[in-house]
Formats: sequence, structure tokens, C-alpha cells
Amino acid sequence: MPKRAVDLWSKRASVLVGLLVSMRPRQWIKNLVVFAALIFAKKLTDTQLILRSMAAFGLFCATSGGVYIINDLFDADRDRKHPLKARRPIASRALGTLPALTAAMLLLAGSVMTGFILSGPFGAVLLIYVVINLVYSFWLKEVVIIDVMAIASGFVLRAVAGAMIIGVEISHWLIMCTILLSLFLALCKRRQELESLERAHEHRIILKEYSLDYIDQMINVVTPSTLLMYILYSVSPEVQMKLGTGHLYLTVPFVLYGIFRYLYLVHQKGGGGSPTTTLLTDRPLLICVGLWTMTVVVLLYGVGPASG
Repeated sequence: MPKRAVDLWSKRASVLVGLLVSMRPRQWIKNLVVFAALIFAKKLTDTQLILRSMAAFGLFCATSGGVYIINDLFDADRDRKHPLKARRPIASRALGTLPALTAAMLLLAGSVMTGFILSGPFGAVLLIYVVINLVYSFWLKEVVIIDVMAIASGFVLRAVAGAMIIGVEISHWLIMCTILLSLFLALCKRRQELESLERAHEHRIILKEYSLDYIDQMINVVTPSTLLMYILYSVSPEVQMKLGTGHLYLTVPFVLYGIFRYLYLVHQKGGGGSPTTTLLTDRPLLICVGLWTMTVVVLLYGVGPASG
């Protein structure tokens, strides 16, 4: 093969790798939230609905990937001053602006159009997700308090979209638990950024509006609220009747341990900067999430209602 052809293929491969890295596949674990409605609606045995949920997962991966690329393009100059973000393909100039922007537009437009083809309501939620994330990248990330609420909204929209794609009613319990847990994770992320970065506001302007004491106070509000909401959910007569089990309270210890473990990693180990990385790299936390998931599935699909 001629050297020119080899160089051309090498360049194209480099661009593709740069795009894939910029889409941050590790972060796609967040999109697993779309399966929550499938599990709690007790539709996990319906092959057609499983396939629809998998399609929703794939579309959120493509959409979030496109949003990450746009965000990296917008923050490229600032990322070059960051000890870790400077290695990203766009910040390091390993990936050019034109191919990155073109790929992002194709990902976002293609995902939203496909979402509307699958389901009008699902497509609408996906479009709202894109709009909120783009507004966050260009503006909301610099608005105190609203910035963490915007981050949390992404998880809520994933949960709502998961219900829309399979045509089931979204539970208000699921929405409230998702809001509080995602706020908890977003605040922990801000805390780690503020604590670990020297001159943190130069890397993220909004951090000058926060202090460790203020963030800790917000975490102290959200943490018990999250636990209380889940406990009330697990013992609610309405939920017991809907899910056909009175044993969901057995999952509470896993939630308690998971939150306490996460707080330990944030305060004692300097973790929490990336919830996804924290989950994937901390074995006790990963085991806890796995046990919670297995227990929920067993209770919903293998155990009958509690006797009075």
C-alpha cells in the first residue's frame, strides 16, 4: 500500500479514535437509568420492550456523546489549563474543530430524529435533554445552584424517557428519588473539584461562588432527604400494591451503605469528582449496587406480596 494511502488511513483512524474518546464511553453508564422504568414496571420479561429500552439507551449514549463533544469544543481553552482535561483530544489538538463539530451535529440531529420515529413523547424528552445540556454548556454552568440542578435534570430526563419509550406511567416516587440522588452526586462532584484543584475557579468559573462549607451544608440537606424518600418509597402501601411485594424495605440497607460509602470516598479519599469513575473503580460500592439490583429483581419477579 502506498505511503500516502497509509497516512490517510492513519489520519482517519486518529480522528475516529479522538471522536470516540471525546464521546466519553465510560460516562455512558449513566444512561442505564433508562432501564429503571422497565424494571419497576415489571416488564423485564417482555422482549419487545427490552429492545425498545436498549434502543433508548443507545440513543442517549449517542446524544450524550454529542453533547460532550460540544462541551469540549466550548471549553477547549480552559481545559488546556487543567491537569487532566488538557489530555482530551480536542484540548490537546489531537482532534480538529471541524470534524468534532460535524460529528456532534450528526450525533445530536440523528439521535433526536430517530427518537421521534420510535416514540413522539420519547423524542420530545430526548430533545429537551439536548437543549438543557447545550444551554448548560453555554450558560447554566456559570449560574450558581442552577448548575447542579441542571446536571441533576439529566438523570431525571433519562428516567422519564425510559418510561416513555415503553409506554408506562412514570412514578412520582421514581422521579423524586432520582432528583435527590442526582443532586447528591452533583454536589459531591462540585465539592471534589473545589477541594482538589488549585485556583479552582480558573478551571470552572462557577467554583468561585462555592465554598466547601456551603457545599457541605447542601449535601447535609440532600443526603437525609434522599434516604428518607427512598425509605418512604419502600414502605409505601401504594408502591407495595403496584409492585406486588411488601418486601422492598429489604433493599434499604444497600442504599444506606452505598450513600455512606460514597461520602467516605468523597471526604476521606478525595473521590467523587466523577460518579461514574467512582462507581467503576471502587469495588465495595460496585458490589453494593450489584446486590441492590439483584435484590430488587428477585423481590419484584420472584417474591409474592407480604402476608398481613
